[in-house]
Amino acid sequence: MSTTTLLRDVRPWGGEVTDLAVRDGAVIGPVTAPPTGEVRVVEGRGRILLPSFADVHVHLDSTRVGLPFRPHTGTAGVWNMMLNDRDNWRGAEVSMTERVTTTLERAIARGTTAVRTYAQVDVDAGHERLDAVLAAREANAGRCDVEIIAFPQAGLLREPGSIEVLDGAMARGADVVGGIDPCALDRDPVRHLDLVFGIAEKHQAPIDIHLHEPDQLAKFSTELIIERTRALGMAGKVTISHGYGLGKLPEPQLRALLEQFRELDISMATIAPPTALPTLLLAEYGIRLGLGQDGQRDYWSPYGNTDMLDRTWQLAFTNGFRRDDDIEHCVAIATAGGRAVMGTAPALASALDRPGLAPGDPADLVLVAGDTVTAAVMDRLPDRTVLYRGAVVADGLELTGEVAA
Repeated sequence: MSTTTLLRDVRPWGGEVTDLAVRDGAVIGPVTAPPTGEVRVVEGRGRILLPSFADVHVHLDSTRVGLPFRPHTGTAGVWNMMLNDRDNWRGAEVSMTERVTTTLERAIARGTTAVRTYAQVDVDAGHERLDAVLAAREANAGRCDVEIIAFPQAGLLREPGSIEVLDGAMARGADVVGGIDPCALDRDPVRHLDLVFGIAEKHQAPIDIHLHEPDQLAKFSTELIIERTRALGMAGKVTISHGYGLGKLPEPQLRALLEQFRELDISMATIAPPTALPTLLLAEYGIRLGLGQDGQRDYWSPYGNTDMLDRTWQLAFTNGFRRDDDIEHCVAIATAGGRAVMGTAPALASALDRPGLAPGDPADLVLVAGDTVTAAVMDRLPDRTVLYRGAVVADGLELTGEVAA
């Protein structure tokens, strides 16, 4: 008989204190009598129980976490920032594989057990950065689910060989086909998107497209994405990341796009930038929305610290939220919302949905300290315990050495 793990004295989503049982990697539910058989007890000490975090927009291969801070040397614009990164990433103090692995493990220790990460593939890096992410995923296979996006940060049309590198990355083990700014970067949105969707169709893979473009240009690119999603029968397989330009559109134009997002189940991922997406409007339309850290103290910016509870605070802050319900919705986005983007959980039913702890749900959980969920977001205390498939993989911001079977 398998061992039952009893989470004693916990408060699911900040509610009443209860004991919760998990077994065989799944939540069994509240218990009123001691379980039979072999039982392991994890002391909740009145902490809040949440589904663990899902970081669905992170560049694990763009990280200097744990390394000395350095002056920011990038200049404005995606292309210029990419060139700055290209000039510097190989010269870090430790190898790319070590940097990626350390960053992923630090994220796990802080409560993240589901990750959708980019791996930059271009004519400069080839598959070197992808291989580092693949190695980090393998090293943490018993602690975290990792989905890898082959990401053409330099576009597909500016440098000969870029298309072949992207296609090869999918054959090498990437899970998702990436794209970026079809108008602003490659300046040929039809060709760029035809290539991205064509490679996705070839490999039967989903798509994630970075969209930094401003309002009307973002709208135009989005309309082309919608056309291809519909024509190729890719409903539920396309994510638009960032997309903050869409939040600047007149409301009737935005609502018209969101109607089509709902029809085609196009999801979104945000990093909670200063120009916030209309989070509650997306919830109104049932759009799957996840949250991510983006880069991690890298050659693009000094921001990012692997802590999704910090990024949840930022999502609430940039949206101007003060009400508990709205801040708790940010936590739902950062946990179950991200898993919905990855296709491993249903979309949030509404802005009041608090899923992830019902019988049968995966035992991917995090215990956090706080009087309420809002207090936990505001204080972001280090007293955390992280479970992945029922295994206690981290405690007190340190990995335990335990892995799931």
